[in-house]
Amino acid sequence: MAGSGSSDMRTPIFSGENYKFWRIKMVTIFKSYRLWNLVENGIPISYPKKNKASEETSEEEDDEKAAAILMKDAKALGIIQNEVLDQIFPRIANADSSKASWELLYGEYHGRDHVRLVKLQNLIREFEYTRMHENESLSTYLTRLNDMINQMKTYGEMLSNERLVQKVLISLSKVYDPICLVIENTKSLETVELQEVIAILKSQEQRFELHNADATEKAFASFTVSPKGQNKNVAQSIPSKS
Repeated sequence: MAGSGSSDMRTPIFSGENYKFWRIKMVTIFKSYRLWNLVENGIPISYPKKNKASEETSEEEDDEKAAAILMKDAKALGIIQNEVLDQIFPRIANADSSKASWELLYGEYHGRDHVRLVKLQNLIREFEYTRMHENESLSTYLTRLNDMINQMKTYGEMLSNERLVQKVLISLSKVYDPICLVIENTKSLETVELQEVIAILKSQEQRFELHNADATEKAFASFTVSPKGQNKNVAQSIPSKS
């Protein structure tokens, strides 16, 4: 058993995802080792006691049976402890029986798959409808989009490079339409890397910034100041007295 000192059966490692499937596999394993009754119901409150009338069972035999039950439970507890990732282990570290450990995991993760699916669906919907705002910088938008993609990854949703490229190109503001059209006509969206597309877009953003700087500089240059501190353009616009 993987992680349990036996090669008879490989037990699955629980990472916090797909608890339902992990539980089904573990129940099968416990049954194969005749441990499931202990895991499900716990250690019996009272051990078999000797029959005083027939004296068939001695105190020594009772102690041996009790010890055997405790050893079986320790084995079941060890299996559970060994088949969870280190990040999960602290949740069951203080459990002193297989039943207690099993119930802690059940309480923590049962039903989480449904919650996870709902959250993922909401993220996918948000991802599909996300668009770059008109006054938003490219870097800010890409950071916002990347945060969303990383959240989806934590829920197991891995988006292909092609889908990410398509998302970026169709969600930018209108000012990027010309460069997006060039990319679509000159690059294969199935093979072009997202980083290459982003590099092209950032280059275009730098051009926008340079053009804006030039326009601002020309606007200021059109206003020359006279020695008296008056703007010549403004002064010329005032009609002279005849």
